[in-house]
Amino acid sequence: MSYLETTKDVYKEAALTPDVGLCCTTNPIWELPELKIPKIMQEMNYGCGSTVHPRDLANNPKILYVGVGGGMELLQFAYFSRQKDGVIGVDVVDEMLEASRKNFQEAELQNPWFKSEFVNLKKGDALHLPVEDESIDVAAQNCLFNIFKTEELKKAIAEMYRVLKPHGRLVMSDPTCEQHMNDELRNDEQLRALCLSGSLPIKEYVKMLTDAGFGTIEIRARKPYRILSPTHYNTDELIYIESIEVAAIKDPMPEDGPCVFTGKTAIYYGTEDYFDDKKGHVLLQNQPLAVCDKTANALKNLNREDIFISESTWHYDGDGCC
Repeated sequence: MSYLETTKDVYKEAALTPDVGLCCTTNPIWELPELKIPKIMQEMNYGCGSTVHPRDLANNPKILYVGVGGGMELLQFAYFSRQKDGVIGVDVVDEMLEASRKNFQEAELQNPWFKSEFVNLKKGDALHLPVEDESIDVAAQNCLFNIFKTEELKKAIAEMYRVLKPHGRLVMSDPTCEQHMNDELRNDEQLRALCLSGSLPIKEYVKMLTDAGFGTIEIRARKPYRILSPTHYNTDELIYIESIEVAAIKDPMPEDGPCVFTGKTAIYYGTEDYFDDKKGHVLLQNQPLAVCDKTANALKNLNREDIFISESTWHYDGDGCC
């Protein structure tokens, strides 16, 4: 049995019998006016962060969500779109699609504004999305891409890139790991299906996205996730796994490479009112400016004593240099 077949079996069982402990289930239960998340959706909340960011969801975007889980994030997306077929949910597991349909019926009872027709559920997988080219404003996946091995991951990212409109956003949450993970862990089909052994270092994860053509990358959050200990796993050391929330934007690729925001900030504290690097970046005196890693390095290389560059905070919330 391949790891993809193992994954289908794991989530088929999770659809039939909700498993609160299957994933870290740290998605926020958004407390928004008139939004109520049914308990069954919370129990089937198989994610490691959130892909729902209100600033991505203005002007009635067309939204795609891959790997529907119990439908919680689909309901949250529908809260912002509120239009027939405004949200497309794609999943390869029939039982998960059916469970989501039932959960949406419960959501209708608890949310007067919600109609099941707001969400169009489709059978399909991340490697062959049943969606037209350049038809989506916001695409999302939560704790799915880390399951794939390299070639499948490249194809899944390419598929998301294909369906996004120009300047569209791919919003993701996935486990990451900066430590070495041995081959036995990497090739353990069950651990990969459980979102553990497929975790990549952040730089490799980001490179996968920029290699696919995404010109802007935003790291929005980085949080503790799991520990693989020698007591329970085949490892000689503790392996620390984090989860990150990332947005990859289908901007044109700059000639000098992608803009990757990891939460660095530049502050000019010189004697003039502002500093202009003549490359499109103006720093007002003592006014912090979020900068991408590329701009941060360029400013550092100026060797000025009146510009401070912070380390990466691994949190970026817009309004940056590019």
